[in-house]
Amino acid sequence: MTQKLFGTDGIRGAANSYPMTADMAMKVGQALALTFENNKKKRRKVIIGKDTRISGYMLEYGLTSGLCSMGVNVYLVGPMPTPAIAHLTRSFAADAGIVISASHNPAEDNGLKIFTSEGFKLPDKAEREIEKLIVSDKLKTEHIHGKDIGKAFRIDDANGRYIEFVKNSINNNSLKGLKVVIDCANGAAHNVAKEIFGELGAEIVALNFKPDGLNINLGCGAMHPEVVKSAVLGHQADLGIALDGDADRVIIVDEKGNIVDGDHILAIAAIELKEKGRLKNDTIVATNYSNLGLDFAMKEHGINVIKTDVGDRHVIEEMRKNNYILGGEQSGHIIFFRHTTTGDGLISALQIMNIMKKSGKKLSEIKKVMQVFPQVLVNVKVKEKKPFKELPAVSKKIDEIEKKLGEKGRVLVRYSGTENLCRIMIEGKDETEINKHAQEIEKEVKKALG
Repeated sequence: MTQKLFGTDGIRGAANSYPMTADMAMKVGQALALTFENNKKKRRKVIIGKDTRISGYMLEYGLTSGLCSMGVNVYLVGPMPTPAIAHLTRSFAADAGIVISASHNPAEDNGLKIFTSEGFKLPDKAEREIEKLIVSDKLKTEHIHGKDIGKAFRIDDANGRYIEFVKNSINNNSLKGLKVVIDCANGAAHNVAKEIFGELGAEIVALNFKPDGLNINLGCGAMHPEVVKSAVLGHQADLGIALDGDADRVIIVDEKGNIVDGDHILAIAAIELKEKGRLKNDTIVATNYSNLGLDFAMKEHGINVIKTDVGDRHVIEEMRKNNYILGGEQSGHIIFFRHTTTGDGLISALQIMNIMKKSGKKLSEIKKVMQVFPQVLVNVKVKEKKPFKELPAVSKKIDEIEKKLGEKGRVLVRYSGTENLCRIMIEGKDETEINKHAQEIEKEVKKALG
């Protein structure tokens, strides 16, 4: 029987417990190597990066051992943002890239994200193949000897390569005159973020740039934008940037302390691109969790919005299928396909700052292109993830509330792909009403699964 390892965003779990063990990391490395097409004339190579979690060392060595044992050369870049690994995988013409990170999760967790040679997340088919190989006898019978064993190398200039790549996303345009607060979440961007914005001329107030292996995402970063808000107001900055632990997403705060989330970033960027005639088919891709305000704003500017299931990989799949150039999630995963193959919090922030600089407008003014509908999101811890159709009381309550809201709101209830959580999201014009409805659904979910 094939074991299920991959979730919605790679493999993830508590570090040093199944499946996030050194032994499993070694097996993943070996299995990944076996998925490469056989070509004896070419030595296969894989880029490995990580965030700042202490468990990253353990998993890095496990992956390296597994890959080298199968004749693959490994290039280690150390702590770097997830999108940096996607870029470096292409830059080095590597066969794959691996990021050791649990993104926004606490330091006790860790995960593995795998990129293809093109810099895209590994497709479902490839993930299933790796899972099958891990439980097969092939890992026990495939042996490499002598000169065919792989080597491991450290890449010393990886930071510089990525810094230049990110700056080039706005053609190295000057940000002089903008004061920005950057919260790095004590994560993977701690050794590149200040250099990027500083070299472009911005005045920087740096927060949470001192990782100790255990403080990643701890009361800071994209999960706690109130930290940046306080600093923006205190330092009278033009904006604040809150990254998550692996810097593939960003939440921005304007000069008044108001949140500019992924939906706002999408709206601002889409309108800018359309005005320049660069928005492919006048279409963007968002998820079912995007705010209704995004739909209204885009309709007003003649821009189509295609919706996918939640998760940046679903957004990217839709973008690749139809060659769209802009998509993302409310959580701050924004994909600018003209620049990168995955969400990049630093590139996203630079696009907004570039628009601010060129227009001469404050961010609070620019963000007015989209008016936010009140939205409530409730996370309920569950013991298991039963289909909702098997939970009649929950389904009945959802149907009841959907009828009450009609076209003036919507209800989305789904399970988290990475945690034992049921996520309840309701939108509508009356905040008091939608809060009440969310509590009603929460009560039924707790009864059934809590």
